[in-house]
Amino acid sequence: MHRAPTRASARRVCEHSSVGWSACQPNSSDAISVRVDSWTWAVRLFKTRSQAATACRSGHVRVNGTSAKAAQQVKAGDEVRVRVSGIERIVVVVKPITKRVSAVLAADCLQDNSPPPPPPELIASIPRRDRGAADRPNASDATSRSCAASSPDCYLETG
Repeated sequence: MHRAPTRASARRVCEHSSVGWSACQPNSSDAISVRVDSWTWAVRLFKTRSQAATACRSGHVRVNGTSAKAAQQVKAGDEVRVRVSGIERIVVVVKPITKRVSAVLAADCLQDNSPPPPPPELIASIPRRDRGAADRPNASDATSRSCAASSPDCYLETG
């Protein structure tokens, strides 16, 4: 009579011991493909799976150059482009996993081809306008311009 392997014996014979037992369940590491939202969460590109799915819905995730829905399948060799906080990350799927693993093990599941971030000097040199600065037109400025353009008889009391 043949008995099914127990969890302890399966752990001993698991060929994915570097990923751990939780990621080495049937249809996880051996799977041909996994969902893109699940994979981006598992390799720590997003903090939560909900954030990963929202990014897919918003068009911030692209697989092989096309916009991806959350349920799109990715497999080894696919290029995934993710925009997080205005920074685009370009990664290649090395190992499709569905369970979140440590950062050290997650690094083995992807190949990061992202360009280096811009130097801090360049970021600091970009001019930024303060919110609510005085040089912005307000409602009364817009009214005075439209009144002056519409009729020479128009006058506004300022005071």
